[in-house]
Amino acid sequence: MEAANEAKQLILNDNENARVDVLKLDLSSLKSVKAFADSFIALNLPLNILINNAGIMFCPYQLSEDGIEIQFATNHIGHFYLTNLLLDKMKETANCTGIEGRIVNLSSVAHIHPYKRGIRFEKINDKSRYDDKRAYGQSKLANILHANELSRHLKAEGVNITANAVHPGLIMTNLFKHTGFFMKMLKFFSSCILWKNVPQGAATTCYVAVHPSLKGVSGKYFSDCNESKPSRMARDEVLAKKLWEFSNMLVNAAENS
Repeated sequence: MEAANEAKQLILNDNENARVDVLKLDLSSLKSVKAFADSFIALNLPLNILINNAGIMFCPYQLSEDGIEIQFATNHIGHFYLTNLLLDKMKETANCTGIEGRIVNLSSVAHIHPYKRGIRFEKINDKSRYDDKRAYGQSKLANILHANELSRHLKAEGVNITANAVHPGLIMTNLFKHTGFFMKMLKFFSSCILWKNVPQGAATTCYVAVHPSLKGVSGKYFSDCNESKPSRMARDEVLAKKLWEFSNMLVNAAENS
């Protein structure tokens, strides 16, 4: 909450008339996600844009409080559940205002390096073959598949909401706290060439969230403010549908436990 309150103060310093509400949210906990969604809906505010931005990377093996591998739980399942809980509010807002709603999932170029079959549905919590980097790639692949399948659902309903995924680039944040010495040295020596600062890293996300030229564009993947082609697995509709069903199963199991 400290970082959120600092961000709030920066906004208010720029515009003292802005309204900024800070709510607590832990994406690794479905209980926290539900509490956040309930608190937000109680504010009775419109919801035009949802950016699923939270993430952890290359973590040692761990299960979330809901019994799900921690990177998959935080990077995908938490966002999947949050989006489902807020979707009716987004539909209501789009319908009342006539303004297109937009959902943006932050993925990564790391989606090209998941486990061999993409998503380990039958072994999502298998500790014996856990690979922190492939687990991260799996979760980032899930972000694209989720956006694509959500886009298909929204189009089928005729809802004025789009869903897309983005690769923000390599950004100098504390996301790399679990990386090894080599990655930290690479970050240090290549910072001027490969790495983006936070405003640069936010550019593609903001572009997809608000740019008028993307009106009606849905189910796409963007990098450096341009549409890009994700991996073959990320474009697999069968895999996306299977992930959608699997994610619902995990959420339902957690809700009923």
